[in-house]
Amino acid sequence: MSEPFSVPVTVRGYETDVQGHLNQAVYLNYAEHARWTLLQAAGISQSALIGSGVGPVALETTIRYLRELLAGDEVEVTCAFRWGGGKTFRIEQSVVKADGTVAAEISAVGGILDLEKRKLVADPAAVFRKLASDPGMFGLP
Repeated sequence: MSEPFSVPVTVRGYETDVQGHLNQAVYLNYAEHARWTLLQAAGISQSALIGSGVGPVALETTIRYLRELLAGDEVEVTCAFRWGGGKTFRIEQSVVKADGTVAAEISAVGGILDLEKRKLVADPAAVFRKLASDPGMFGLP
């Protein structure tokens, strides 16, 4: 298996809480940033999704905080899609410090929403295969 997709992020001072730690909600922003960057790198734009009448939706997100992050810390936010059958898929992500220490693990369940019917599409992998110029970035043939 290849390395997961990743994007660099620097923790900014205004993202920290009173203890100087990265605020819990910001981890979600970092994860979302990595997911959208992966979509773009694979050739899927937000306008292409909307133009196709679909959009990604988050159904569940779990964050495990393992080590603190402080202002100025340089991290990589990874992103890997895991496919099963049915209408949903998993996205596994890590926030990794420059020294290789995993600061957080983020696990999400997602789907693709038909924007007209307001229901999940039956085969989200097919949507990614159709729209992506490089579906392999999602672990799809």
